[in-house]
Amino acid sequence: MRNSNKIPAKGKPIIAVVVDGQTESWYLAMIARNEPDASFRIKPEIPQNKSLVEQYAKVVSLAADYDEVIWIVDFDVILKETREGKRGELGAMRIFMRLKSKLESEYDNVTVIINQPCIEFWLLIHFEYTQAPFENCAGAEGRLKRHLGDYSKTQKYYTREGNDIYLKMKELLPVAIENSKRFGKFDFDNPDRGYTNMHVLFEKLQLIAVD
Repeated sequence: MRNSNKIPAKGKPIIAVVVDGQTESWYLAMIARNEPDASFRIKPEIPQNKSLVEQYAKVVSLAADYDEVIWIVDFDVILKETREGKRGELGAMRIFMRLKSKLESEYDNVTVIINQPCIEFWLLIHFEYTQAPFENCAGAEGRLKRHLGDYSKTQKYYTREGNDIYLKMKELLPVAIENSKRFGKFDFDNPDRGYTNMHVLFEKLQLIAVD
């Protein structure tokens, strides 16, 4: 679905990226700061209300105005709510599956990226390939610290001038991208497994070649 009332692009087209937390927003800002040759500019969007349905509504709204919209989802919250029986009979995971399917079938300018459990898993696969199951983000963060001992989930750590999170990891980015490609599609029958398809973001920015 396309809308002729899209915001006119001034200079580079803009990718609107919907995320549910500050950590992802800081990471995206550092990509933008360090990759001036990217074919698109990044506009992080953090919805005020972070339920799945409200994030979905934000994605749909942005899809009418921007050439590309990416929805980055941390799966640990979905798994937690599914285990706790929240979101009624359907459960959070089934709701997300329906929303994802609807976006992919109705909007050709929307892409869904999953980090299971969270963005720390994407950072982890800069160092190693693993499908280890993670119940929550703390588990992935702990494993990341085996490789990145000073890691801190703070704005200062992520955005430090000259040593921000993206620059710190950039030399290993090709490793992370190749590891991300190995995962293929998300397996909803085994949702606990570590997973990311963050390489898609870099394809959209045309910072890596598309296979």
